[in-house]
Amino acid sequence: MATRNLWTKEELILAFNLYLKIPFGKMHSTNKDIIHLANLIGRSSSSIALRLVNFASVDPALQARGIKGMSGGTKIVQPIWDEYFHNQEELIFQSEILLAQKENITIEDKYVDLYPELKDIKGETKIREVKTRVNQSVFRQMILANYSTKCAITGIDIPELLLASHIVPWSMNENERLNPENGICLSALYDKAFDKGIIGVDQNYKVVLSTSLKKKKNTEFYQNHFAPIANLKITSPIKYLPRKEFLEFHMDTIFDRH
Repeated sequence: MATRNLWTKEELILAFNLYLKIPFGKMHSTNKDIIHLANLIGRSSSSIALRLVNFASVDPALQARGIKGMSGGTKIVQPIWDEYFHNQEELIFQSEILLAQKENITIEDKYVDLYPELKDIKGETKIREVKTRVNQSVFRQMILANYSTKCAITGIDIPELLLASHIVPWSMNENERLNPENGICLSALYDKAFDKGIIGVDQNYKVVLSTSLKKKKNTEFYQNHFAPIANLKITSPIKYLPRKEFLEFHMDTIFDRH
C-alpha cells in the first residue's frame, strides 16, 4: 500500500496539465475537472487538489504576486515544473498524449472535432500539425482560465467568441509560445486588432489606440467600438499577468505608430 501512495512521473505530468488549465481559486476537490482526473488515475480528488496547490507553490509568476500554494510537496513537483520551464511545447504535448491514453482515445481523435482537417494529413506532416494544434488548444484553455473565460477588454463571457491572443506572436518566439504570461483573452474583434497592431496594451496594462485608428475617430464604428476602450485598463487575470517585456515587444514591433 505504501508504494501506491508514491506519485509516478506520469501522474505528476497529468496533474500539471490540469494545473495549467484551471484557475487558482478552483483547485478544490469538488471541481469536476479534478474529479475527472482523479477517476482516470485512480486517486482521490483531494490528493489531486493537493498536488495542484503544490504546483502553485513553485510557480514563479504566482510567487512574484505574493500568491502562495502549499509548500509541503515542493520537492515532488519541482522536477516537473523545471522540465516544463525548459521545454514547454514538448511537455504539454506529452501531457495531452497521456491524458488521451487515460481516456482511451488517440490524440488525433481527441482533437479531430476541433480540427477536422487533421484526419486528411499523413506522415510526419501530420505529427507536426497535430502537435501544433494540440499545443495551441491547450494555450487557449490556459488563457481563458486565467481570465475567467472573459474578454479582458469587454468582459464578454461567451467562449465561442473568445481567443487566446499572443502578445509576442507564435511565429516570433518559439520559447514563449505556451507561456501564459504571453497571452491575453480577447473577443474576436479586439484579438484581430491587437494581432494587427491596431491596438496595443502599454506597461500600465491600458489599451492604446494606433494613430491610423484614431484617424477614423469621426466614424460610427470608431465611436462604438474603439473610443470607449481608449486608455481602458484590461481586466487583471487570476494567475498570470501579461509580462511587461512582452507588452513592450508588441508596442515596439507590432503596434502601428504611423
